[in-house]
Amino acid sequence: MTTGISTAPRRRSPARTLLPLAVAAWLILEIWLLSLVAGAAGGLTVALLIAGGILLGAVVIKRAGRRAFKNLTDSFQRAQQGQGPEQAGQRPGQGNGLIMLAGLFLMLPGLISDAAGLLLLLPPVRALISRRATRSLERRMAAAPAGTFGDAFQQARIHQPDGKVVQGEVIREDRPAPGPGQAGPDTGHRPPLTH
Repeated sequence: MTTGISTAPRRRSPARTLLPLAVAAWLILEIWLLSLVAGAAGGLTVALLIAGGILLGAVVIKRAGRRAFKNLTDSFQRAQQGQGPEQAGQRPGQGNGLIMLAGLFLMLPGLISDAAGLLLLLPPVRALISRRATRSLERRMAAAPAGTFGDAFQQARIHQPDGKVVQGEVIREDRPAPGPGQAGPDTGHRPPLTH
């Protein structure tokens, strides 16, 4: 008896193979650079660089978190007033994720992660990365097969609600017909749905 399920081992994606190697190479490079700085400027300088990166990263993450919380509360207030993000003059999807990532990179001990965090704090770099990530995500979601999470995400993006409430009633047509001696379907008038 065959079940139609393939028993062949799945191939590992190149990203899953190369990611651990890239992380290991990055850690070795960070340790090597810190040892070079310690040899040239002393251990106290390295300790100050690491402590400064941690403090700067914490400040960046705290400010981005406050800004994200403020945007969230403003969005809730606009939704309660019946306004969309476009009516308030803000673009939808305006977030602080890359700024928080920059703060995380700054908090990691190492010079390469600090340089990456400082680069992410620059607005042109953030805009470029955001555009590329959005395009990549849209391409992946558009290529998703039907019935997957990517397909559902794509359908949700196509049919974005505009905030308008449409009053109506759900009529189920899959109910069985009443048998002999049973009452017929309820034909009474129902009030429209409200929020």
